[in-house]
Amino acid sequence: MASHRRIVSESPAPATRLRLASGNRNADVIARCHQRLRGPYTGVDTVLRAVLPEAVRRWPDLVEFHRVELLYGMPELADLVGPAPRTLANDSSFTERTRFFGSGMIRCMSQGIVSFLLGHAERLASSGGLPLHLVFDEVDQAEPTTQEFLALLLRRADPAQLQVTVCVRPSELPDELERALTRHAERVDCGPEHGRPDADTADRRGTTAPADTAHLAELVEAYVAGDCTSSDPAEQLAYQQTPSEQRARLHDLRADELEQANPEWGPRMGALAYHREHGSDPAGAGREALMAAQRHCVEVGFSAAVIDLGLRGRAVTDPTDHQHDFWEFTHQAAAACIPLGRTAQSMELYLDVIQRFADPKVHMMTSYSIAMLHTRFLQPRDHDLALRWQNNAVAIAGILPDPAERLTFSVFHDNGLALVEMHRGNLGRSLQLVQSCIARLDASLTDNQWQLHRSQLLYNRARLLTATGRLDEAFTDYSTLVDLDPYYTDYLCERARIHRTRGDFTAALADYDRAVELAPPFPELYYNRGTARVEAGDTKGALADFAYVLAMEPADTDTRLARSELLLQLEEFEAAETDVTAGLELQPNEPRLLCMRGTIALQRGALTEAFAALDAALAADPDYPAALLNRAVVQYEQGRHQAAVRDLSALLDLVGDEPDVLLNRGIAYQADGRPDLALADYDRALTLPGADLPELEARRAQCRA
Repeated sequence: MASHRRIVSESPAPATRLRLASGNRNADVIARCHQRLRGPYTGVDTVLRAVLPEAVRRWPDLVEFHRVELLYGMPELADLVGPAPRTLANDSSFTERTRFFGSGMIRCMSQGIVSFLLGHAERLASSGGLPLHLVFDEVDQAEPTTQEFLALLLRRADPAQLQVTVCVRPSELPDELERALTRHAERVDCGPEHGRPDADTADRRGTTAPADTAHLAELVEAYVAGDCTSSDPAEQLAYQQTPSEQRARLHDLRADELEQANPEWGPRMGALAYHREHGSDPAGAGREALMAAQRHCVEVGFSAAVIDLGLRGRAVTDPTDHQHDFWEFTHQAAAACIPLGRTAQSMELYLDVIQRFADPKVHMMTSYSIAMLHTRFLQPRDHDLALRWQNNAVAIAGILPDPAERLTFSVFHDNGLALVEMHRGNLGRSLQLVQSCIARLDASLTDNQWQLHRSQLLYNRARLLTATGRLDEAFTDYSTLVDLDPYYTDYLCERARIHRTRGDFTAALADYDRAVELAPPFPELYYNRGTARVEAGDTKGALADFAYVLAMEPADTDTRLARSELLLQLEEFEAAETDVTAGLELQPNEPRLLCMRGTIALQRGALTEAFAALDAALAADPDYPAALLNRAVVQYEQGRHQAAVRDLSALLDLVGDEPDVLLNRGIAYQADGRPDLALADYDRALTLPGADLPELEARRAQCRA
């Protein structure tokens, strides 16, 4: 039976590794993944260039469905599949860009590319074609985006249709990729006899120093011409032994050669930036190349690359001579740390530039960034501290000397202030700020100026209108935004939420369906459509949506719970339990999953098993309401009425007076021989909206009797 493979070899010769990987047959696609070549998605682009021509010819519908994700991080593929859809974000200049994405967006795009490859391989198999075999070499040197992509591909691909071979040297890999390889790939370790260089290149692959100057020059030129990706010890040693001035000259020549070829963004993010950085003018041409590469990565959302380029840019930039560039390298790197969970490093970088510079704009923008850290990302959140930082940004923006800058920056920072006020619970004040921002820009700008930021303000107003119950006005704003920027599908999803609140599931599903057609496979989108399908009675469609989410992200607890709950409602107990078990393998102490396991056991009548699972759920989260309620039911069924009362009392402390909980506690009191306390609970429940009046009256009559 076919399986994915991990080839581990210390061979310095790519040809040797790839011959081992191919298993003495021609692999369908061989891709080098060294990040120094083309930065993020190096190797992925090679695979897509190989398979897209056939896919476009035979299955254009498949390509069209995945157009957004295929082109998002690799716009150069437009020569194969046509242009990417236009969005306000893509059409905005860098100076007017106020909506940026991060690693979460890139992961979603990678999931879409994986879905495309799986669909392509499945159609090949169904038409009698051979399985795809993809070989990815130098994966240990790949950029994190490619490594994450490979982890997803290994986990999701059926090797009978799409076999993946990963070639690495012995080294530490990212956790997710290592887990995927361990679980889904056969490991093949190649000893020294397999890693021995080919005979025709052995004379230039020794481990000792080159014998003469000519040979040294030949080796170092080969190393630089290969964009310094060779693992040949002789070439590496030659490079290290060459004087720095001569190395810099070779880097300049290679950079000139790349630029003359009018490179796409891949080489500009990878090889070109690297050669300029190590050429004769790192503080000039190197800084400019790194800045251009970082800005592109910022616009796309390659968070790991933004950090890497930013730290490298800081290293070659004089903070006195090029203060703005030093600040931008730092600011963008700090922002990119956040989606990767590196909030401490983000704060450290922000504080560094505040300490270095007294420039008002630096302090204004950095104050805003620190405010956003406190109100959105740091745990625990501190909205009051965020307000202090954001007030500082607002104050500086209000005294900028240039009227145009004063307007745009004041609006930007008032919008940030509105977010902080919303988090502080001041929805009215927040809405007032956003309304003022919209009015000021509308009065001073033409329709085509700052379109992206104005759409963001309208979006913020719509969300605040929704939060304050003004659904008709919010619906109008969302509809305007859908027409203005249709490929930003958050608007469709928010409008669908209003449809659901109104009970119009047909309209909600129409918006969700449209979003699915236009957007990459956001797990949240499919989860929301799945839950809407449940409410509309489309069980089959809901299960399909939940299955797709869990194929992409098995640790998505909300979806795991939604599917297991639906299966439980269908009385498919075994399937529901299998689902929960799979979730607990990934998150053994997740209280919601433990509670669901107990609920399933309770429904099956397995009270001992149910109690153990619910007890474990409450050990993980003592204040989890569903676990308290269900454990109370188990305690009651097992005759432990006082214990049931304790659980229900703890639940009432959490949720307040809730008529059904009071009813249940009254029943437990009755069973425990305390009718006076039961009657008091029934009387309280009768005064509450939503109470089960016939049941309560019947229970009261029993107590009086």
